[in-house]
Amino acid sequence: MQLFDTHAHIGLIYDDPLEQLRVVQQAKLAGVTRIISINNSLHDFKIVYNTLKSVNGVYHAVGVAPSEITNPGRDWISTIEESVKLPNVVAIGETGLDYFKQYGDKRTQIEMFITQLELAQKYNLPVIIHNRDAGKDIFDVLKERIPESGAIFHCYSENASYARKCLDAGLNVYFSFAGNLTYRNARNLHETVLNVLADHLDRVLIETESPFMIPAEYREKKRTMPAYLPSTARFLSEMLEKPLEEVAAQLWTNSCRVFKLPEA
Repeated sequence: MQLFDTHAHIGLIYDDPLEQLRVVQQAKLAGVTRIISINNSLHDFKIVYNTLKSVNGVYHAVGVAPSEITNPGRDWISTIEESVKLPNVVAIGETGLDYFKQYGDKRTQIEMFITQLELAQKYNLPVIIHNRDAGKDIFDVLKERIPESGAIFHCYSENASYARKCLDAGLNVYFSFAGNLTYRNARNLHETVLNVLADHLDRVLIETESPFMIPAEYREKKRTMPAYLPSTARFLSEMLEKPLEEVAAQLWTNSCRVFKLPEA
């Protein structure tokens, strides 16, 4: 059995490059053989990419998150365009909208989000979406501008109705669940899986969102690691009442499909 962590902020787990390499090695020992490295800023992307660019099984997304809206970096669009041509860069992101902390203003956030969707379309890449209290606007934008390679709702936080609305609209979207799926009070996530996605398992991914969203099994830890991903996979398989190996195989296929990677 092998698992694919579709969203890990390795650079936020540890600053030290040697520690980052150990994180990847520990993940592989736990059966997590592929990881998408995520950064919120282009500055952080460059640092982490240079550390991990030659590490087998680590792939990269590049983009500007809503938290960086007031300082995306000089020539940030051309920087993304140059970065997507680097080896093992497989997605744009994370990008999206965050109205909870009110980074900048909504108009500027939406403009930056749309620009990155257009870059994803231009370079035939999927986009990784950050959504916090902005579901309606994200849905409205995606209806018009979702890239052909699809979009991933990372650390999915909306309810079952929202997931059903996206599927009914014919959007090429994936729903990625982090360690918070294992929380007893995460009823909106449980209902989404059982009432909507149980019939659409080809649209489901899992992630650690390292170093955040610690699975319930590891609640005493200070940070999440990619090595903890099996805990979320086990919880998902128990919810679905399906063998872990069967669920893990489907998750692997889904992840490889959306990031255009070979399964073997």
